[in-house]
Amino acid sequence: MFSVATIENPDLDNEIEYYTELQRAINSGSAWSLQGSYGRAMMAAIEAGYCMLGRQAARDYWGHRIPSRDEVKAGTKGSPEFVARRFGDEWAELMAAA
Repeated sequence: MFSVATIENPDLDNEIEYYTELQRAINSGSAWSLQGSYGRAMMAAIEAGYCMLGRQAARDYWGHRIPSRDEVKAGTKGSPEFVARRFGDEWAELMAAA
């Protein structure tokens, strides 16, 4: 489970904790249906390469399908390879385990 408090009040001095919580929210699948700021934060982290897509596909508040990390081409945004290229293998492994 993820901590909404960490996402709502990020301690940017502890980015590992913040992005790990975002990754847990992404992995849950259910966070995509919460208020828009959560979805925007999760998508921004994915696009920047801090986080990867979830293990399973999900649906957002409007019913749009969000693919799983295994459904996107390796090396593209949302894939483990993209995260590893942006922030290194250790970071990618940390996010994959979240």
